[in-house]
Amino acid sequence: MKIEGIVLRLLRMPLVHFFETSFSRTYERQIVIVEVKSDGLSGWGEITAGEHPFYNEEWTESAWIIARDYVAPRLVGREIEAATEVDGLTRHIRGHNMARGGVEAAVWDLQARRHGNPLWREIGGGARREIPCGVSIGIQDSVEQLVEKIERELGDGYQRIKMKIKPGWDVDVVGRIRERFPSIRLMADANSAYMLHDAARLKQLDDFYLMMIEQPLAHDDIIDHAALQPQLHTPICLDECIRSAHHAEQAITMKACGIINIKLGRVGGFAEAKRLHDVCEVRGIPVWCGGMLEAGIGRAHNIALATLPNFTLPGDVSASNRYWKRDIISPPVEITPKGTIAIRDEPGFGYEIDDEFMRHVTVRTQEVR
Repeated sequence: MKIEGIVLRLLRMPLVHFFETSFSRTYERQIVIVEVKSDGLSGWGEITAGEHPFYNEEWTESAWIIARDYVAPRLVGREIEAATEVDGLTRHIRGHNMARGGVEAAVWDLQARRHGNPLWREIGGGARREIPCGVSIGIQDSVEQLVEKIERELGDGYQRIKMKIKPGWDVDVVGRIRERFPSIRLMADANSAYMLHDAARLKQLDDFYLMMIEQPLAHDDIIDHAALQPQLHTPICLDECIRSAHHAEQAITMKACGIINIKLGRVGGFAEAKRLHDVCEVRGIPVWCGGMLEAGIGRAHNIALATLPNFTLPGDVSASNRYWKRDIISPPVEITPKGTIAIRDEPGFGYEIDDEFMRHVTVRTQEVR
């Protein structure tokens, strides 16, 4: 297929409710949407970088520049045999996995549409017809507010609750939540808020039989996590520091974790996500699909990814209405009463673009031809 043009759109979408992690509070998302054109068809991707370089070094404006000036020119006008080639054509761009991955995902979607396949089938997924869903709940203004949100999410059927933690909002809060909900699947996500000398405090979380503690130490660290894990009964799940299959191999070899979260953008797209998935599967490390407050396109890509066989734990893929009054896809992503999302068989990522609403929330457009 010949890549004839790549269109970037910057969207501004207010969240239904603020979302707070250990490093920031977000009220509105700025999202870069990628459209890749070939022979009358379009494939769609989403660049999942945040508004600020806090989760990692990427942010919306940097991703726009990298996608426009570095990724797109390496693809536009080129004939490629398969979407697997995109990773190799852009891999020499150091870092900027989210910018690279958003464009790569769009090419996978384009290829799926050309073949008349749903995206999950095109990437080799389909191990399940429904994916189990959990939710990620940010830091709240009070424990009472957190309890209310958890009750609401459990009432909607979600199978796992992830709560954000940070120093000052950790052991006591998790203890109160566990006391209120003694039998739910519960995990804590620190987003790199602690250091190795905090091991004694993190060990107190062992009392609450959590599924995992996600990325407690530095965003770029594996070695200190390897020193921390033997001190805890609770499995460590690595997120930010795992940017490739090679990083996963290193972390597993060093026994730095028991679980790995795979985010499509963080690792640079489907090709590397599949390699990472396969490494973990061979080594007996379960994985799950993390979220980045995606709009509908990125959410649909996550659904496809989570149909690969080693995604055995409920991920952060949840319904559109948890984040948006109106999503940019139709129909919106919905969960079943048992806390799952049914995969769709339509070509590509499986949903229609809501063109009217996308135009309404688009603040900038640029095409590379």
